[in-house]
Amino acid sequence: MTNTPRKLPILKIAIPVPLRQLFDYLPPNTEVAQQPRPGMRVLVPFGNHNQKKIGVIVSISEESDYPIEKLKQAYAYLDKEPLFSLTLLDLILWASRYYQCPLGEVFEAALPNRLRKNAKEKPLKKPVKLNALELNPTFLEKKEITTIEPPKFTLNSAQREAVTAVQNSFGKFKTFVLDGVTGSGKTEVYLQIAARLVETGQQALVLVPEIGLTPQLVKRFEERFSVPIAVLNSSLSEKKRFEAWENARTGIAPIVIGTRLAAFVPLKSPGVFIIDEEHDSSFKQQDGFRYHARDLLIMRASLEKCPILLGSATPSLETLHNIHLGRFQHLKLPLRAGNASVPVLQVLDIRHKKLEAGMSAQLIVKMREHLTEKGQILLFLNRRGFAPQLMCFSCGWVAQCKNCDARMTLHYKLQQLHCHHCETVIPLYPECPSCNYKDLKPIGVGTERLETALQKHFPNETIIRIDRDTTRKKDSFKETIDCIRNNEASILLGTQMIAKGHHFPNVTLVAILDIDQALFSIDFRSLEKMGQLITQVAGRSGRAERKGQVILQTCHPENPLLKKVLEEGYLSFANALLQERRATRLPPYSYQVLMRSEANTLDRALNFLSSIKQQYFQSTTTKFKLLGPIPAPMERRLGKYRAQLLFQAPERNFIQKWLQHIVPQIEAEAQTKRIRWSLDVDPIDMY
Repeated sequence: MTNTPRKLPILKIAIPVPLRQLFDYLPPNTEVAQQPRPGMRVLVPFGNHNQKKIGVIVSISEESDYPIEKLKQAYAYLDKEPLFSLTLLDLILWASRYYQCPLGEVFEAALPNRLRKNAKEKPLKKPVKLNALELNPTFLEKKEITTIEPPKFTLNSAQREAVTAVQNSFGKFKTFVLDGVTGSGKTEVYLQIAARLVETGQQALVLVPEIGLTPQLVKRFEERFSVPIAVLNSSLSEKKRFEAWENARTGIAPIVIGTRLAAFVPLKSPGVFIIDEEHDSSFKQQDGFRYHARDLLIMRASLEKCPILLGSATPSLETLHNIHLGRFQHLKLPLRAGNASVPVLQVLDIRHKKLEAGMSAQLIVKMREHLTEKGQILLFLNRRGFAPQLMCFSCGWVAQCKNCDARMTLHYKLQQLHCHHCETVIPLYPECPSCNYKDLKPIGVGTERLETALQKHFPNETIIRIDRDTTRKKDSFKETIDCIRNNEASILLGTQMIAKGHHFPNVTLVAILDIDQALFSIDFRSLEKMGQLITQVAGRSGRAERKGQVILQTCHPENPLLKKVLEEGYLSFANALLQERRATRLPPYSYQVLMRSEANTLDRALNFLSSIKQQYFQSTTTKFKLLGPIPAPMERRLGKYRAQLLFQAPERNFIQKWLQHIVPQIEAEAQTKRIRWSLDVDPIDMY
């Protein structure tokens, strides 16, 4: 009797290449037999030249669509155990389908650099359990790392109700929205929710929209818990990020805090997901794998059977719509924590008024009053640089970027012109390149110009400017925020980096210099963002014992939506916007996908989208609303011409099924025409 040769398993592997398929491989020849499992990394030969690539096993089969003799053999398994649980694998598969991104590229986003680029790097075989002292040096070493510091804050009734509601849902999926006015103590609610999980050995994952908000949140958790805290954001070195990822995966860190890249971090025992400032557009990845971390984490919570808490003083319209439909439970924090009161708001009509660097004379007078009373002042202007334009008043020439349809921003101290879209930098022109006129004029106001004017008016005051230009160095942003909290500066000015999430107890006056451009933007989301920005910036004032004041300068004080957000509050304003969206069938009452194309000429980019529209959408005009193709709002960027086609449908499932059908065909056509294209599912930025 002859022995039947054992049938080799076929490894279905996702490889980080822009191809929407899995690749079949035979298992590697190894002296020690190892059982392959989904979620393990594997080193494989790829392409005609057998380049070495790291892939992830998605499934194992006994069959292949290709002849066995033509299959290549993997070089080696790189892991002893799967890096991703079956639940997390399901999430990654869902994300690939929903956002129409090749599976290999989704895995690439889910892995830290060290594991996706270095075949020699392996997860720790025997992770050493770190004590609180080693991760959080502010604590003395304790025998039980899960010891919790006594609460330093007494919850009010609304906070207690919110904490109880979420804690009672541990072990099952439910979405909560913590809708609290600025300064209402949302972070304390997060801390109390996490407390029970830490006691039971489970984990809490907390997402923040920006790197700048991470240090203060980490500090709050460190002050409360003497446990390892894993921090994940793009400012960390590869080594630090890898270590944090491992501490989260192995369960060493009960608390994980990160930006959107942490949405995929493996957790040994997930107990709750928390998203702070859930409305923030920074949760949406704008290139490559264009996912939304908030929506992705809601799906993950569903798969993990965990509650998820979305916190914001200005919930997004999508979130409010889900509350109205009964999908999300609304938890309200209507009062500021402690003895803090809501700031007094004043609108300054600046029509026909002379402004100096964007400041009216009335505002300067108010600033002097607050400085006399030893209050801090925060000025908000969402434009960095000295001036957004440089113009010749002789011939009308304006400095333009050579790569983009954008004007160059003047950075006076550096004597340079910057394009804030492609990061092109050139020296400042000594004279007009068109007519040789020497007196070129800056037009408009940026934070650098405002800082110069403030130094003239308040020479004895310490002024701090916070924007991307002043916070490029490592830890500079954290050091600046510490200076503000320590009352080492009396005047603060900056962009949206300081508009949200920060607690400045000494700020008594907040001034918003220019918000009017949002009233007339071509982006239908601009009004929503305006209302959120006004509410968030205003919330930085009067957060402690002293009363706060907010001044908003505008040329349109009678605008009905502006009056609504100022007089009736954000929720009333947001509900009015929802009524407009319903009437126009815009999201969240419909679902959108934006198809973009890039080419060396605008005609090529437009023609590609026109052919897609004619081939795949002619028979679906009753179900799809098509807009375009048209040139992108910024027609040329990074030297390429861009066009876009927006399609909209009333049902999410319908649009997803249609994409699954047509995307492979579009991809084949793009390859033949050698054109670059992309899909943005649920776009939030039309630029």
